[in-house]
Amino acid sequence: MRYLILLALFSSCSIDQAINDADLIVSSNKVILMTDKRKAQPLSIAIKDERIVWIGSHQDAKNIQGKHIDFGNQAVLPGFIDAHGHASYLAFAAQVANIASPPVGTIKNIKELQTELRKFINDSNLKPGEWVMGLGYDDSLLEEQRHPTKDDLDEVSTEHPIYLIHVSAHLGAANSLGLSLANINSETQDPPGGRIRRYENSSKPNGVFEETAAYPLQQLAMSAYKDPIGSVKQAMKIYARNGITTAQDGASSLETIHLMQAADKQGMIDLDIISYPIGQNGLDKNLNSINFGSYEGRLKIGGIKLILDGSPQGKTAYLTEPYYKPPHSESDSYKGYPLIPQSEVSKWVKKYADLNIPIMAHANGDAAADMLIKAVKDADITSDHRTIMIHAQTVREDQLDQMKKLKIIPSYFSTHTFYWGDWHRDSVFGEDRAMRISPTKSTLKRKMPFTVHNDAPVVPPDMIRLLWSTTNRKTRSGKVLGEEQKISTYSALEAMTINAAYQHFEDDIKGTIEVGKQADLVVLSQNPLSIDTKDILEIEVVATFSRGQEVFNAKK
Repeated sequence: MRYLILLALFSSCSIDQAINDADLIVSSNKVILMTDKRKAQPLSIAIKDERIVWIGSHQDAKNIQGKHIDFGNQAVLPGFIDAHGHASYLAFAAQVANIASPPVGTIKNIKELQTELRKFINDSNLKPGEWVMGLGYDDSLLEEQRHPTKDDLDEVSTEHPIYLIHVSAHLGAANSLGLSLANINSETQDPPGGRIRRYENSSKPNGVFEETAAYPLQQLAMSAYKDPIGSVKQAMKIYARNGITTAQDGASSLETIHLMQAADKQGMIDLDIISYPIGQNGLDKNLNSINFGSYEGRLKIGGIKLILDGSPQGKTAYLTEPYYKPPHSESDSYKGYPLIPQSEVSKWVKKYADLNIPIMAHANGDAAADMLIKAVKDADITSDHRTIMIHAQTVREDQLDQMKKLKIIPSYFSTHTFYWGDWHRDSVFGEDRAMRISPTKSTLKRKMPFTVHNDAPVVPPDMIRLLWSTTNRKTRSGKVLGEEQKISTYSALEAMTINAAYQHFEDDIKGTIEVGKQADLVVLSQNPLSIDTKDILEIEVVATFSRGQEVFNAKK
């Protein structure tokens, strides 16, 4: 705080005092400060030692010595903050087959999926016995409208174990060799919080796994991860070209934390990364080895992650009312299921809250949301806890009232309206419930802070599409999913900047362009506040600055 005060005093001094101290001066006719001044302004920004030290007129800026960059009519905003995503998982994704459907990939049916996997085996020169992994298949978009089974994957190879991760990351599919290596057979029981799908009228696994049932296979297959450090560098480039200056690793392990630390020591990380290790799998035994709340290099452990349920697109989210169309072999009364019981949710929330460790809880279904609300209420937290409900896809109006009272912050997966909006309306929730997914306007009306996210690599960390989805709520078919839940461009930008900084306990150093704050900036080809929301997708990221250093330039 003392440093910020000194910077503020410095900024009020004469220009002459600032002349010899600026490393970089960024100018634009369209600077959006995000300090509740809801318009772009012609301003120059002086940066020294990773911080903003002066903001003023173009004329005065001419007197400041240092490197000058003038972006003209291109817009300058605070760097985008990833409110929820998986940095280590995005790095991993660079090493495996892309089996996503358009616009992320090219796969339209299971035959094309099989062809892509065969190509991946050949291109990667995989030897018999080496794992084949693919990421991003989507049964809702495949022509067959189903998951690939072990029979489908055996047609690809019986010499390689194969494991595919569903686009939601909450389900997966394996071939016969994969099942054998994981010791999964007809006698294997469903684990708590997961399902092994079986052939109809049989106990024999069909190769598809839900939630915790997929963990053993996924852990085995991850042994194919060949270049973790190099892939981290690739992930940083992806974030930077999307204007992200703070990324999140929102379900990390001690192993992925150590990976990121190693990558940082080798100079592979040039953005800030906030990690949230999963807190329900024995993390409490290692708490003394974790430094919560402060950066070491470019990494900070921001809190812990709890996972309460699954995904709506995979139909494993825990709902209070049945799914519109139940998934494989389930009855019409099927509502999904929790990954852990209420008693455990309450135990973990109480434990970490008492230790003043921030909590970020995955809760897609409204029944899962009820579990988190009850746990926070029972914990009787008096500190500034900023508990985050990740996804909060189906939260009801009455739940928002409770969340406001308990100071639970929702972080909405707003791009769901585009990627799975039609699927949610026609198969998952039915029309009435689908119209209210990610209820941003309802939250805004209550004057509650909220954020929006992409959950990368579930979908790419495309912040422009996130902005477009949040303001337009259009599905793949071009229909609006919940007109009444649209919000303004400025409110959506707040969710991606200052609100996201607040969520991470970083609103004092990030989220707005102000003297004393960290010099995290994104430059856009157009001013998003001056164009129609339908045209937002035309905006391009021109440049990204993290702590005053240019980490992306579209022209380079």
